[in-house]
Amino acid sequence: MTKTYSGFVAIIGPTNAGKSTLLNAIMGRKVSIVSHKVQTTRTQLRAVKMVGDAQLIFVDTPGIFKPARRLDKAMVRAATDSISDASAVLLLIDATHGITVTMQGIIEKLKLSSDKLKIYAAINKVDAIKKSDLLPMAQTLSEAGIFQEIFMISALKNQGIEELLNTLAKEMPESPYLFDAKDLVDVPDTLWLAEITREKIYKYIHQELPYHINVTTDKVETDDEGVLEIAQTIYVRSDGHKKIIIGKKGAQLKKIGTEARHEIQDEWGVNARLKLFVRVEDWEGNPEHYEAQGLHYVP
Repeated sequence: MTKTYSGFVAIIGPTNAGKSTLLNAIMGRKVSIVSHKVQTTRTQLRAVKMVGDAQLIFVDTPGIFKPARRLDKAMVRAATDSISDASAVLLLIDATHGITVTMQGIIEKLKLSSDKLKIYAAINKVDAIKKSDLLPMAQTLSEAGIFQEIFMISALKNQGIEELLNTLAKEMPESPYLFDAKDLVDVPDTLWLAEITREKIYKYIHQELPYHINVTTDKVETDDEGVLEIAQTIYVRSDGHKKIIIGKKGAQLKKIGTEARHEIQDEWGVNARLKLFVRVEDWEGNPEHYEAQGLHYVP
């Protein structure tokens, strides 16, 4: 009987290091939203990747940063909690930023668990800087003394990913598969649909507003003609924010909704109608919004 291996790989790092882009590259399709803005990922998203007889369950976590708000604290807690259940931890470093103070802090925290965890480092975006600038980074990471191996990758250009996967696969413990033996994403459809719309808001709203909004999927039904009917609510904290989201004569909201609908149709291969509603509410104080995103509410 063929032996099987299965385990969790926690992808951690500071905000905007490219964790979601890396996960999308690993899976060969879009599974996590991507934005040039920091702190985009909020929830823990699990993606299952088969590598030979090994099943790697990647956990895309929120970025680790200094939390200021209740939501920030919940996001950072989700990131740190993911480490405890992992068979391997992958620390992602943005080569264009180098070993920052935040990164140094993360490394120091990892040292506390280095005797229990298999920890790897991947320097991402290596295509964006000179090779000579990579050596000091790699040296600093090596001197930390906690990394099994240090990889040089470009998630955006899919460079170095195969070697990374093959190495991580060897760390998975012998175990029955925890999921079906195929590539898949473990996230509720309602949350995935909401994330697509939230990504479009990040794309078109350029103030601090995106960090104070949330999107929920309230209805997903197929009508008699086979069209997917989706209703979502965009929660904002003030009437001023609501006006920004809606835009002049509803133009901004229409643009967000149209692009989200097109992506949903392309990804799922269906015809869809997407209705968006904007509601003013202090949602950051409502535990239900955290639970829907797989986060723990921090009073």
